[in-house]
Amino acid sequence: MMKTAFMLRTALLLGLLLTGGSTLGQQTQPVNSTRELRPVIVQGAMDIEVKKFASRLDNVRVEKVGGWTFWRGTLDGYPVIVSKTMKGLSNAAAATTIAAERYYPVAIINQGTSGGHVSDLHVYDIVLGKYALNLGAFRTAYRKPGQGSDLQGWKPMDLMAEGSSGQNPNAQTLRRFKGDEQLLAAAESVKHLYRKGRVVEGIIGSDDMWNSEIDRIQWFHTQFGTSVEEMETASAAQIAGVFQIPFLGIRILSNNITNDGKYDAKTGDACQDYVYDVVKAYIAGTLKR
Repeated sequence: MMKTAFMLRTALLLGLLLTGGSTLGQQTQPVNSTRELRPVIVQGAMDIEVKKFASRLDNVRVEKVGGWTFWRGTLDGYPVIVSKTMKGLSNAAAATTIAAERYYPVAIINQGTSGGHVSDLHVYDIVLGKYALNLGAFRTAYRKPGQGSDLQGWKPMDLMAEGSSGQNPNAQTLRRFKGDEQLLAAAESVKHLYRKGRVVEGIIGSDDMWNSEIDRIQWFHTQFGTSVEEMETASAAQIAGVFQIPFLGIRILSNNITNDGKYDAKTGDACQDYVYDVVKAYIAGTLKR
């Protein structure tokens, strides 16, 4: 009997493997990329960055994978998925990996709020991420106890370089993740529709910090050209690049400490309105041609 039970369990396991594995913890099957249109993914970390966009989709159904939420629907008849990534680099990377593996997206837009790094940008201005980079990838110089910290001794590290990034002299740079040209063109094509501020191209910096030190912010801008900072774009861009998925970061300034621009949570809605027009333009101009 024990041998028979073992054989039955083994046969069941093999059957599950051959049919795609267990569905425990899954609520839906992944999109079959050969039979369905590949969706556009729109990411945001918080409710104030995703709920309005999700409410404008047609034929919506909500899916949860662990702690991550995905609203699957359509926009102008084309599949679009809104993804709540949650905050931070790790959460954004995980959400992007889930989206890539589960939905086979044709493109990913990471959007939401950010803090300004330059005084000529103001709250409600929008930065299109010509590049995104990780502002948390540095090796500090050795300093003795009591000597404190010194930004001038920080050396950037390319975490995508092979081997030890801290020891490899060819890896002493911040990896720049380039925004996709077709997505950028779609964003440029509708910027005249945005009336609440300027829309400019720039560099989005990401890390798991909320920087309020003016000298540090100025150093980031001087050394690496950052326009804004937030906590997700570079991480999502890195994962999208690994999967070879076209990607663009779009960030609205919700505050700017360099010119006393006060935080305004309503900027999250304004960014979603603009990104909605970007997605419509991308669908009409690129995906439906």
